[in-house]
Amino acid sequence: MGKLVNIDNGGTLTDVVVIDAGAVSYTKTLTTPHDLSKCLFDGLDQVAHAVYGRAALGRLLREVDYIRYSTTQGTNALVERKGPRLGLVVDAADALAALAVTAAARDLIETLVGDRISVLAAGLEGAELETAALQAVNVLSSAGANRVVFSFSGARAAAREQWLERVLLRRFPAQLLGAVPLLFGTALVRDRDHARRTWTALGNAFLHPAMERFLYSSEHRLKEHKTRNPLLIFRNDGGAARVAKTMALKTYSSGPRGGMEGVRALAAHYGFDRVLSFDVGGTTTDVGVIEHDTVRAQRYGDVEGVTIAFPLCDIRSHGVGGSSILRVRDGRVHVGPDSVGAAPGPACFGLGGTEATMTDGFLLMGVLDPATFFGGKLALDARRARDAVQRNVAEPLGVPLDVALLAMEQAWVAEVRKAITAHGVVDADAVLTAFGGAGALAVTAIADTVGARRVLVPALAEVFSAVGIGFSDLSHEYEARLDEPTDTALAAALDTLGSRARRGMYAEGAAIEDCEVQAAVRWRRGEEEASAVIADGKLPAAARAGDDLVLTLAVTRALARPPLQALAGVEERPAVPAGSRETLDADGQRTAVPVYRLEDLRPGATAAGPAIFEKAFLTGRIGAGWTMQVTGNGDLLLRRDP
Repeated sequence: MGKLVNIDNGGTLTDVVVIDAGAVSYTKTLTTPHDLSKCLFDGLDQVAHAVYGRAALGRLLREVDYIRYSTTQGTNALVERKGPRLGLVVDAADALAALAVTAAARDLIETLVGDRISVLAAGLEGAELETAALQAVNVLSSAGANRVVFSFSGARAAAREQWLERVLLRRFPAQLLGAVPLLFGTALVRDRDHARRTWTALGNAFLHPAMERFLYSSEHRLKEHKTRNPLLIFRNDGGAARVAKTMALKTYSSGPRGGMEGVRALAAHYGFDRVLSFDVGGTTTDVGVIEHDTVRAQRYGDVEGVTIAFPLCDIRSHGVGGSSILRVRDGRVHVGPDSVGAAPGPACFGLGGTEATMTDGFLLMGVLDPATFFGGKLALDARRARDAVQRNVAEPLGVPLDVALLAMEQAWVAEVRKAITAHGVVDADAVLTAFGGAGALAVTAIADTVGARRVLVPALAEVFSAVGIGFSDLSHEYEARLDEPTDTALAAALDTLGSRARRGMYAEGAAIEDCEVQAAVRWRRGEEEASAVIADGKLPAAARAGDDLVLTLAVTRALARPPLQALAGVEERPAVPAGSRETLDADGQRTAVPVYRLEDLRPGATAAGPAIFEKAFLTGRIGAGWTMQVTGNGDLLLRRDP
């Protein structure tokens, strides 16, 4: 098998990892929000140089088997509420009310849709429905909607939407300049719950335009380099597929899910039964849970506080990261949820940013070194950082700079704590796993606030979501409804889905004979759902007695995975510091602490805090009362002293 490339596109930084016969190379590049394909190819160009020792982008792309791509752009867009203006058409006032039963739902519908809502009279059919729908589209587009979602309720919702779609597409052909896309909820998902179906359609419509433009543009550029297989989009269900077979909403939290796949692999490797992971990037902190070797998931996913029709890994994204904007309101420091991103970035980047961020704060506290940050490729400007913090935090608080810096850190740590504890209590047996570009910066301070006594910082924590994608496989899932609960109907549906699966995997460059295939059936009994694997070509008796039967065929092509090293047989030895650095401690004093370069440490190396550890793209601080040890796998295991 040839090389595998994993790309994790974040709001501030884009990570690129190459896996080649067990060897791992990686790089980071600033995300370019004006043209996401630029940072993608900048990263590929840089990592090609790391692999071959010279500029060799064309060679890398010819030799790579698969490129897997994940992004937090969808997550960030919803967190920051940046996207297209949607219009919504429903057919009953009570259906509209059901969408906004919580404060989170009301806030989201206000942001995504606002007053661009039309409620049609209930039960309209034929010409009356057409006339009312035409009027709704005209009103909503005039009000500024650039995409209109139809979501009808009732038993005939799908039939009425399909009929209306055919009629309206003749009235508003998509090829006309300025045509407003018309989207229909039941075309996306068949879910008897109207609110879930509507939120699914709205979320997908909100994310679709930008994702489509960028991903197809990138895929086209990759084809120009003669890549062997199509670009694969890593999804939030843990699998990957090509762009044309990926729904926009399936990219929501796909970047964080990549990290969770890596955390699951590490949890099994170390024998950890319960792990809470927190991935701190530039814009968000993404928290997930591994229990008994399983990623905690929801049958009906939660997106920004509303329920959608698709399953989702239970990862919660909170608007706090290294580039989150810190402001003073009512005499207190507030963090995010908005972020300066990579452009203009934190003030210390020297790219025009003037807001105060925690990256500026950690620089002024002495945690970050301007000479080594970002592998020395991005010189940090302490003067600009000082000006931003002084103007935006210290002066509004009426305190000296160092006091303002401590207040910033306390507020930032408190927000990360809030993100972690939203998943429940961290008990004595739970292990925290910290990763992402900013995950280790205040790692033991965060652990102390949630009561954790063990923290694992992966060896490639700075690009761990990209590494985690390497534990995923190429996969598709096909669905069909069973009109009758018989083995004959089951056999016919399996045959149809099998043919679709063969064609689909062929388009991905994989033969069905090389794939794992699993059939399952899902059914309802009243309001309860159940499912079972089809092992012998026969329907389970419980399914026969249920209703609304749905057959699924999951097809998986295993891909090569990153290697994990043995943990036993490691001899402990004191770590040797590479130097020292003056940092601001919790008491407001500036004292020198040892600095450990992780590239210089071998398995078994141990040290005690307070201290700083760092390498090219990662910096972390260990507080007093904590010790660190490099494991046989090269990870950093931090323990709180008894």
